Amino acid sequence: MKIIAIANQKGGVGKTTTSVNLGACLAALGKKVIVLDLDPQANTTSALDFTPGDHPSIYQSLIGGGDVADLVVATKYENLSVIPCDMDLAGCEIEMAREDDHLVRLKNLLHAYREKSEFDYLFMDCPPSLGVLMTSALAAADELIVPLQCEYFGLEGLSKIVGVHQQIRESGANDDVILEGIIMTMADSRTNLSSMVINDVREYFPEVTYETVVPRNIRLGEAPSYGQSIIDYAPSCSGAAAYKALAKEFLTRHGDSPA
Repeated sequence: MKIIAIANQKGGVGKTTTSVNLGACLAALGKKVIVLDLDPQANTTSALDFTPGDHPSIYQSLIGGGDVADLVVATKYENLSVIPCDMDLAGCEIEMAREDDHLVRLKNLLHAYREKSEFDYLFMDCPPSLGVLMTSALAAADELIVPLQCEYFGLEGLSKIVGVHQQIRESGANDDVILEGIIMTMADSRTNLSSMVINDVREYFPEVTYETVVPRNIRLGEAPSYGQSIIDYAPSCSGAAAYKALAKEFLTRHGDSPA
């Protein structure tokens, strides 16, 4: 099982949208996927049609121990499961920060679960901050994917998340985590700014920037309110087409193929 953090300390860049829809598209291709909701706002939980608090979150395992397998809940989509979020996770950063091993607790839990898991990929939807939960996710991950909004401030945020990634590697908490990809999101083909940002990112990070660009699409914003992925809610829209293409590109980059 490959463990992948989907992270950016800037909010509103498409982390949850990417976690849910990339996961759903890979599941539709026959891959077994878990999405771990690490954001106390619980948007991934809601987007997959669960009520936050109805199921235990990773909080219980992080604070008191326990088997991650007991937290995995099947969604209504074949091959797609979720570890939901509840409000207790909001206090997790304060409690974990007091512990000497706070940076590797999530790593230890997920790596122990990986040994017996039958899933192919686990995506962690990280909170928009540089706090304990996000750094713990990077310490636990094999790979980092950064969704990046096609705006000027997105470029400033990219340098920060890349810097944190490097710090995690150099700290010894996880010297194997790689920057697997940058996904350009919310692109507006009508503006020069989107094209400029995409070109700049591809110039500085040519090997990791995905070719697939996710457009600004109203259907992507509507789908979570119905508890549906984009390929279920509006399968013919441009957002669905983008995430289907992204899933195929993701598999190609990982030397994998649809089941």
